[in-house]
Amino acid sequence: MSTATRLTFALVSTIVLVGTIYSVAYGTYLDTSNPLLTHLPHPLSQTHRFASKGNPLNVYFIKKAWGWTSAAFILAWITGTPSTRSLRRLSRWLTATGTWLLFTAWFFGPGLLERVILVSGGECVVPLPDGQPLVLPAEYCHTRTTISPETHASFFTSQSLTLPTDWRATPRLRKGHDVSGHIFLLTLSVLLLAQQISPSFSLTRWSTPHTIAVYTNIGLILTWLFACGTTSVYFHSPGEKISGYLLGLACFALAQIPGNIITGQGR
Repeated sequence: MSTATRLTFALVSTIVLVGTIYSVAYGTYLDTSNPLLTHLPHPLSQTHRFASKGNPLNVYFIKKAWGWTSAAFILAWITGTPSTRSLRRLSRWLTATGTWLLFTAWFFGPGLLERVILVSGGECVVPLPDGQPLVLPAEYCHTRTTISPETHASFFTSQSLTLPTDWRATPRLRKGHDVSGHIFLLTLSVLLLAQQISPSFSLTRWSTPHTIAVYTNIGLILTWLFACGTTSVYFHSPGEKISGYLLGLACFALAQIPGNIITGQGR
């Protein structure tokens, strides 16, 4: 493991641990698995900017984290020298991308993180205007189908609540163990980027495009570390943050396997 990777590992581990302990000690985290709470604004959102899900860091960066990570990696890879533009580095990014898809987007249907929620007692729910959750079949969450009294009248026939005709909502999986997808993805991203730019520091000089690429990667790593801190302090239960962190480490370790095989073949 390179010096840059070891340093990044120490930083992300410390940030997640300290942030989680702080969130418990001062009660700053919002349990995003609780269907009675998750649709509400964070209690600290009016006084703490990053406690709001609508903050720019979350909307424009964290929600598109793998896109930013992939763009930064590709920029560094294509602007590097032939010695740093190796198949081993590319295989690690491709494998990491595969694990991201596997856990968050698709695994013969729903992603693995969704399956974990369901297996651990999760339900597909949508919050009604009075705050009470309406439980729906799980496939409505898998397909992210928007429901309303007009389009799905059968779900609302037993509800005594009178809903506005224009009311609609998209159900989400709640309860169960909601592994922090943000911590998972941010942990994987910072470790991958740190590892991928490490060979650049052994070069005697950088081209202008590669200099821009390296500093872009460093800036993104620092941004992701900061995002790990805000997520650790304000969102998810402690167990969900730790499981997200461990999953990120596991996927980073998994991404090393193809690269090690390629190295072993002398390529």
